[in-house]
Amino acid sequence: MHFFKICTNQQTYFMIKTKFTMLMGLLILAMVSIFFSIAKGSTSISLFQLMDAVTKPENSIIYQIIVELRIPRTLSAFVTGGLLAMSGVIMQILLRNPLADPYILGISGGAAVTSLLCLFFGLAGYWLTGAAWLGSLCVMAIILALSKKYHAWDHEKILLIGVALTSGFSALISFILMISTDRELHSMLFWLLGDLSYAHKPYLESAILFIAVLLGLSLAKQLNVLARGNREAESLGIQLSRLHKQLYVLCSLLTASAVALAGCIGFIGLIVPHMLRLLGGYDHRWLIPSSVLLGGSLLTLADTFSRYLFAPQQIPVGMMMALLGIPVFLWLLNKK
Repeated sequence: MHFFKICTNQQTYFMIKTKFTMLMGLLILAMVSIFFSIAKGSTSISLFQLMDAVTKPENSIIYQIIVELRIPRTLSAFVTGGLLAMSGVIMQILLRNPLADPYILGISGGAAVTSLLCLFFGLAGYWLTGAAWLGSLCVMAIILALSKKYHAWDHEKILLIGVALTSGFSALISFILMISTDRELHSMLFWLLGDLSYAHKPYLESAILFIAVLLGLSLAKQLNVLARGNREAESLGIQLSRLHKQLYVLCSLLTASAVALAGCIGFIGLIVPHMLRLLGGYDHRWLIPSSVLLGGSLLTLADTFSRYLFAPQQIPVGMMMALLGIPVFLWLLNKK
């Protein structure tokens, strides 16, 4: 008996050490992606120029480029990637569907319609952000009202409602694009494909992400049980209806924040959870912080490539993320 206890302790120590090593690796990847994003673009900045600009900021064009352009865009990309990746982790558990992503319930569609209406009427800036929040919250209210009508969280019905809402919003988006002028159409298409050109310092979104990670970690043990099935979760005393609604509100806020900050960007919420689970990250106490780091790093690198590869031209970061995400997803599908 003593021998088996020693073996179990050694296995537990090895698992903790492995996960800690992976988490440190993801943290290093995050720092490298942030530095690469600040250094590369239409104007490349060497390490010497970067240090010189930091130590002598007065009258430095490089310093202005870093502080006013690169840092806000880099932070926005990292935070957006973290929001979408964590939302994807929760959504796949919530809907019990490995193909679920943050946009599957129509939250982004509602945000897209209200945001495009703002652009159609010549409004931008905080109007655009507020409109994206309003559209997302309206979809949240509709789905929560319908789930209350069912007296339980029926993930199949909720998924069908999300698909129907997404189809309806797609039709409205096509109609708005059809009646728009050529000048409005360009900005609308960029926003729909994911655009960080007008990124600001994401104070609110960062706070939402930080609070969401803390809430996610507090629910991590329940998520681990929920991943095994509703029946086992109920047998262990978990209030499923309450947990489902908590997860849905949390996931919706994460998605709404990402859409309001950078528009519609796909694949992050789909591929990041699968990549981490492939590495053995089934424990949500490890999966949640790791998804934020990996999602933020991938989108930051995708945004850097979108600015650097075709400089001085820029392509939407959502398009670049799709080009990178499709082969990764096919590779993950083959591995599974």
